[in-house]
Amino acid sequence: METPCIDILKTLRLAFLFILLAMPTYAANSPALTPDLIIVNAAVHTMDASRPMAEAVAVIGEKIVAVGSSDEIRGSAGPRTRVIDAKQRLVLPGFNDSHVHFLMGGYSLSNVDLRDAKSPQEMAARLRDYAKKLPKGSWILGGDWDHERWPNAPLPTRQMIDAATPDNPVFVNRLDGHMALANSLALKLAKVTKETKDPPGGVVVKDEQTGEPTGILKDAAEDLVDRVVPEKSFEEKLKAARAASQHAAEMGVTSVTDMSAGDDVGVYQYLLDRGELKNRIYAIRSIVSWEAFAKVGVRAAFGSDMLRIGGLKGFADGSLGSTTAFFFDPYNDAPKTRGLLFDQMLPEGIMLERVKRADKIGLQVMIHAIGDEANLRILDIYKQTAEANGPRDRRFRIEHAQHLRESEISRFGQQKVVASMQPYHAADDGRWCEKRIGPKRAKGTYAFRSLLDSGAVLAFGSDWTVAPLNPLTGIKAAVSRQTLDGKHPDGWIPEQKLTVDETVRAYTFGSAYAEFAENVKGAITPGKLADIVMLDRDIYKFPPAEIDQAKVVLTLMNGRVVYESMK
Repeated sequence: METPCIDILKTLRLAFLFILLAMPTYAANSPALTPDLIIVNAAVHTMDASRPMAEAVAVIGEKIVAVGSSDEIRGSAGPRTRVIDAKQRLVLPGFNDSHVHFLMGGYSLSNVDLRDAKSPQEMAARLRDYAKKLPKGSWILGGDWDHERWPNAPLPTRQMIDAATPDNPVFVNRLDGHMALANSLALKLAKVTKETKDPPGGVVVKDEQTGEPTGILKDAAEDLVDRVVPEKSFEEKLKAARAASQHAAEMGVTSVTDMSAGDDVGVYQYLLDRGELKNRIYAIRSIVSWEAFAKVGVRAAFGSDMLRIGGLKGFADGSLGSTTAFFFDPYNDAPKTRGLLFDQMLPEGIMLERVKRADKIGLQVMIHAIGDEANLRILDIYKQTAEANGPRDRRFRIEHAQHLRESEISRFGQQKVVASMQPYHAADDGRWCEKRIGPKRAKGTYAFRSLLDSGAVLAFGSDWTVAPLNPLTGIKAAVSRQTLDGKHPDGWIPEQKLTVDETVRAYTFGSAYAEFAENVKGAITPGKLADIVMLDRDIYKFPPAEIDQAKVVLTLMNGRVVYESMK
């Protein structure tokens, strides 16, 4: 650990460098003080209101030290400076994904891939092929299947996959993570039978005629099988973390908020200690563990710019695709239910108590809410907590903020609640959302424009592995509002579109703000961390429908190149 004296010296050195770099001739004759790297001849969108555009950037160590014209910055280069000619390519702050499941994402890169399987039969075939590569008895997990891609969208059953996986227990999740399919072997190992009761906040789906479990378990019921799945070894976690970190670097993602870090922070610390971590991580634990922080006297998030802990995530409800998002009114296509409150909300009042206590000791709280009533309940909890604990900069977040009534949209700005959202979901869910809740309720779905106009800060992310990590797919979704099925070429609920700049800002500065880090990252500004991404084309100048065709060609994180594909 560096001493305070060394920190002061580093700060003074950087301040001195800023002055020198304003005097290019002097800096060029001072090799020890010249930039390590400069980017020139670029279209730099800084996300800095005082200088929105520039042509060049200079970096020394881990910091940006100058932003300006190509002539100004080129003049500061010394004999050891790496000069990168951007050739008019677009340069942005590194993308900051405000909502990922990082280790799960790493596992998904080698798990069976069911996301684009177009039928139950194709799903079974992929499982059969994958099982052939595994020893008997090995669990098959992940998958990310999406039954909404199938004809008539039937829920899968264990009978559909039993013949394909007779020797391997299977527990593969829907892409939203709010329901999963177990084969008969997995149900047997978990002792889930027709006598098994629904746990609070969950559903064991059963055949209406026989009463036997179909293999589908929703939300809290997933724990019935999860608890018998063998724990991953440290080496397996390390492999997944390395894969996730590399993949993120390739996507230009220099920071993430890992919503399911749990007890795995040590894996990230191991990579960090060895210089292998290619992304900054804000590691979030479950809100039910808030007392663990309180008992050891933690006050607010702590750590370094590379790895921090101290944020808490809770759940209010499930998901739209699993019909477990919690609404005021029943689902149009499932009129016997209006969704489920998550078990963390039960008994009544327990979430309010947790949030109040966590907030009182200074911890940041972020809660998943998708249905309109779930969002209202969390906004009410946040309001009551702020009134009880007094004013401070707490930056409460609602994760997803997916379906909102007009009366709740305005409250985000009024209560200064960060809307942590994932634009790709609008392109995905927009294919079938209206059959679930109808066009009237759908008007408040992913209300990006209305939330921004309310004064709310938008923090964008992917929800990887629920959606692809690539930020460009999310930017396209927010700007075009086109759905994946091609049925809304002019945009689904087009009045909620954002501009490219507003969307990029939500993926950079907005996400930094959402984790109390806007003073150190999220913009290309002298003194901020040198997290920078270069694209092969300028998405500000391309049609919105083509934004996702852009590719990352350079990723800088902490001043070092972590991915490069320059031509």
